[in-house]
Amino acid sequence: QEDLEALIAEFQSLDAKKTQVIETSCPPPSPRLNCSLCAHPERDELILFGGEYFNGQKTYLYNDLYIYHIRKNSWAKLDIPNPPPRRCAHQAAVVPTAGGQLWIFGGEFASPSGEQFYHYKDLWVLHLATKTWEQIKAPGGPSGRSGHRMVACKRQLIVFGGFHESTRDFIYYNDVYTFNLDSFTWSKLAPAGMGPAPRSGCLMTPTPEGNIIIYGGYSKQRIKKDVDKGTLHTDMFLLKAEGAGKEEDRWSWSRLSPSGVKPPPRSGFSVAAAPNSRCLLFGGVHDEEEEESIQGDFFNDIYFYDISKNRWFPAQLKGPRAEQRRRRRGRQAEAQEEPQLPPPQGPQEIVKELVAEDGTIMTIKQVIPGAAEAKDRPGSEEEEEEEEGGAPGQPLEPCPRCSAMVAVKHGVLYVYGGMLELGDRQVTLSDLHCLDLHRMEQWKVLLEMDPKTQEWLEESESDEEEDDDDVEGAEGGEEEEESSEEESEDEEGEQQHPAVQPGEAQPQYVTRTEQHWLRLARSHMGPEAKDRKVLKVAHAMAKTFYEDAI
Repeated sequence: QEDLEALIAEFQSLDAKKTQVIETSCPPPSPRLNCSLCAHPERDELILFGGEYFNGQKTYLYNDLYIYHIRKNSWAKLDIPNPPPRRCAHQAAVVPTAGGQLWIFGGEFASPSGEQFYHYKDLWVLHLATKTWEQIKAPGGPSGRSGHRMVACKRQLIVFGGFHESTRDFIYYNDVYTFNLDSFTWSKLAPAGMGPAPRSGCLMTPTPEGNIIIYGGYSKQRIKKDVDKGTLHTDMFLLKAEGAGKEEDRWSWSRLSPSGVKPPPRSGFSVAAAPNSRCLLFGGVHDEEEEESIQGDFFNDIYFYDISKNRWFPAQLKGPRAEQRRRRRGRQAEAQEEPQLPPPQGPQEIVKELVAEDGTIMTIKQVIPGAAEAKDRPGSEEEEEEEEGGAPGQPLEPCPRCSAMVAVKHGVLYVYGGMLELGDRQVTLSDLHCLDLHRMEQWKVLLEMDPKTQEWLEESESDEEEDDDDVEGAEGGEEEEESSEEESEDEEGEQQHPAVQPGEAQPQYVTRTEQHWLRLARSHMGPEAKDRKVLKVAHAMAKTFYEDAI
């Protein structure tokens, strides 16, 4: 078995060879998940650190540091000596102290095979002004964990929840720790009242008064041997600081009952602070398990939570037609003698299908503004360019996804990457979109990515033969023949079913394959537990279920 600590030490020895700070312009970061994306507190920059990438066979961990220059729409890689070890599923928070600081806590490291995991409990700070990393060694902090949440609030870092998972067992947390940014000391809180159940991947946001709000999340518990039950949480809590300013603050939990329209249950959503004392929730996934199938519903919607009013409401985009209408009214006032033309139709929602090589289908929604008549009307070149930007070939909003990285700078939301499923494949995205949260008109594409170009390697036959050489060797040919038949059937289906138009029901493509049972096993994992974590075990389970099914 691989010695994870030795592997981490080997990577650190390579990092120790860096002796100077080097910043170089570079292409956008390679696709990755569970990294951190934060807005620089003083500059027009976004800071991306760490993450992981799984190509179906091997797991790659990163401790790269990238800077996105907002005004230039360009990326730079920043090599700084003695960085934190490679990790993913950590938490990061920025504070404006001394020219800006980026604080990082926890996360996990995985072996290349994806069979072993190491959970960090270390605390690091990146001094943005001097471009230096520093590890803060303070006792009494949280245990090693992933999927936790951390925010900066009134000269404190506050850490809540998360989970620790080994090859045999797992545990979810609901403890709360604070790290004082002045004394550099950890404290474990003991709030009064009934708090949230243990969970990971929740919403955590501070209030202007210095309190903390917790919403949603995911957890699982063991019902009996080898049987786990997952729970999507939809409850909401307030962690209130009482007696602020005294030597020891007192904290208490209370349950919140917000009004408005709450987000549908989901996991893997992303959270960011929004203008006007609001918090936003973006994307996520909800797996609905039926009798013989599982349907993963991915989201690309936005919900706002108004902290002062304790109210949820969905975001509504005005669309580019608002500006077009103002221009039309101005032209009509200047030339009232021109004949009146029928008003253009509003934006239409088009459902576009991406077909993978194996015939599986992923559906992506697009919003196409304007109608055909608008092209015939006299207008400026700016309007024509705007209409060209709404062409069907260029989506105006991020495709549905979970685990996206989000940050807000100057009232603009930036969404980077995330994950979606294309048939049996896990697609790691690396696109970049932005949305002005003040105007709320339309998404802007800063960096595109074609999900069909994503590398995905099936599990090698040698790994399968290690489990059962004789059985695998006997069944390999039959499975290949069956898969080829399925591919031919999918190709025929692709020709028979054109792209789905608005208002039409989507065709259902259900194939009882070994990968289908692998997805069933995946449905019981948490949002922070990746497919790679149980790939070997789930593959064996999937083989058994598949053989029983046929």
